[in-house]
Amino acid sequence: MQRPEAWPRPHPGEGAAAAPTGGPAPPARAGEPAGLRLQEPSLYTIKAVFILDNDGHRLLAKYYDDTFPSMKEQMAFEKNVFNKTSRTDSEIAFFGGMTIVYKSSIDLFLYVVGSSYENELMLMSVLTCLFESLNHVLRKNVEKRWLLENMDGAFLVVDEIVDGGVILESDPQQVIQKVNFRADDSGLTEHSVAQGPH
Repeated sequence: MQRPEAWPRPHPGEGAAAAPTGGPAPPARAGEPAGLRLQEPSLYTIKAVFILDNDGHRLLAKYYDDTFPSMKEQMAFEKNVFNKTSRTDSEIAFFGGMTIVYKSSIDLFLYVVGSSYENELMLMSVLTCLFESLNHVLRKNVEKRWLLENMDGAFLVVDEIVDGGVILESDPQQVIQKVNFRADDSGLTEHSVAQGPH
């Protein structure tokens, strides 16, 4: 957020009416309606990422702000979103002042939620990265059974893509490399287990 001293100041002698007395936003220009000022840019673009099954039940969810502070509110939101999106062929929805991009795969629905002024293409790149990364981690079986058996890998994928609402990565190859590296750090990989003691 800009500090008030960074806003254009009136020249000496222009009067006290022209000088801002402080506040959260710079003063509107002459003739500009106060409601049409641009939002200040923010890195916090993602409000939530969640995956539901084909009945609308939560399998994985991460919320990054306090729009829905309680579990009850989150579940109600997910149910409403699912009811609105489960029977359509589109990839984007506007619901409750938010932009929602989504994709279905066999018996899963993947959702990425941003605010109403968020760029849909940016949200879609996060969704595509999520799907393609899960596709690799789940060995091309992006469905409920495999997701439930590999939930730790799914959470790693989500954490590598979005952290605290900030998009960290949108390239699935980079996400897969980082997830594989973190799995290698744990010491329990297929390779190390298969080799056994020497």
